[in-house]
Amino acid sequence: MIPEGSFLNARFPAATTFGNSITGPTSDAIFRAFSRALPKMVTAGWNRFLGFAVSGHDPRHARPYVDILFLSLKGGSGATWMADGYDHIGLINCAGGILAQDYEMFEIHDPHFLLKHEYLRDSAGAGRWRGGLGVETQFIIRGEDVTGVAFGDGVEEEARAFGFFGGQPGSGNAITLTYPDGSRRVAKTKEIIRGIPSGTVFSQLAGGGGGYGDPFDRPAELVLAEVRDGLISVEAARADYGVCIDPVSLALDAARTAELRRNTR
Repeated sequence: MIPEGSFLNARFPAATTFGNSITGPTSDAIFRAFSRALPKMVTAGWNRFLGFAVSGHDPRHARPYVDILFLSLKGGSGATWMADGYDHIGLINCAGGILAQDYEMFEIHDPHFLLKHEYLRDSAGAGRWRGGLGVETQFIIRGEDVTGVAFGDGVEEEARAFGFFGGQPGSGNAITLTYPDGSRRVAKTKEIIRGIPSGTVFSQLAGGGGGYGDPFDRPAELVLAEVRDGLISVEAARADYGVCIDPVSLALDAARTAELRRNTR
């Protein structure tokens, strides 16, 4: 029982509006605490929350608009015993159940033009069971008098989704604004950015989940399949999983893979 009046069990009228945002770090602490006693019942770290809310004027309809951009902030979940993490499931806040907008509805609701929304290659923490993949999102802001508010975590190295039992951490979060004049601004995790001009390109990387178990124990054929699907690069397959793949033919070199894995352990 968490003592009433503490940070995790606030007493009215303490501010709790954004309280679900600390469920990520809280769950991380619980998973770490139980990992040795119940290793097959915990997950590696989930991607931390990094959000960006925009508000401004929509010139198409001569009215204000606001959006928390759920489309871009979702990342990957942590892997667990016998299962890879969920790709692009979103935050552990609400158990990953925050819906990403439909692309067409996103452009109807906001004066934005979507350029890219896809799995982020090499974002998943490597492991016998890999973490879930994060996503890369880009769109052009075509609103006027736009203000953006960045909030959350996952940018710092130590805040990346952690791996378990030899698994590697997932990739980190990042938000970048590229202004029409070519200059770039990297958003801090807690920052208000005013006067974002129309024509600015918004780019967000939502990180992947942590891996579980030794990556060199992951079947080479499965790594090969994910390289061919564009989820893992040839370079990461070799460096993280010890799997040697020809970059031109995308064929597995079984002999070199066996030798590399044997000599690197």
